[in-house]
Amino acid sequence: MFRKDESMKSPAMIQTHHVSNARPKVDIYYPIITQLDDSNMQRQLNQILFKEMNKLLIDNSYYEPSLVELLATYEIKNNQRGILSINLIVYSFTGGAHGMTVVKSLTLDTRTGRMYNLPDLFKPGSPYVQHISEYVRRHIQQWKTPILEPFKQISPNQDFYIADTSLVVYFQLYEISPYAAGFPYFPIPLLDLQDFIKLGSPADRMMAFTGS
Repeated sequence: MFRKDESMKSPAMIQTHHVSNARPKVDIYYPIITQLDDSNMQRQLNQILFKEMNKLLIDNSYYEPSLVELLATYEIKNNQRGILSINLIVYSFTGGAHGMTVVKSLTLDTRTGRMYNLPDLFKPGSPYVQHISEYVRRHIQQWKTPILEPFKQISPNQDFYIADTSLVVYFQLYEISPYAAGFPYFPIPLLDLQDFIKLGSPADRMMAFTGS
């Protein structure tokens, strides 16, 4: 069903704040939401973004004397209909053969300030894990994705982001594939999941514009 009020909603405005250091070599680019009508909501969302980026920095040796280089940045995957889906990305190098990159995806409702995990998108008790896992298993075979061991299933709280009318689940480096394979991403059309999607969730709100 077409929801005019959501289709007319302006996207969140995002500015980039940059922090840098020479020794160790550090460049941090993190997002700041601006110009929301609700200043309290804007503050709440920015606190979430700052907290999650800072946690990534801590987990990836930002405060450790062994740190040689660190680059933190972000990618906006969805910013429409009141749903902001954003990837925080941190690369750190502390010596050895290569550095390590970690991606943390946040899906936020800019109207309520809520942050969504994967189970929040689906009806309670629905077999979304099995359905998504089968999709991933099939595409691992089709795309000949190199894997470390036979794929079983996703975690109920698997990393994901929303990109327009697709749900993208993905795996961290070494989670299912060797380092050289990078991050395995699996985009799934929301229409393929419509039987399991919870009414009013970000997935439901995005799917409402697919013509279903």
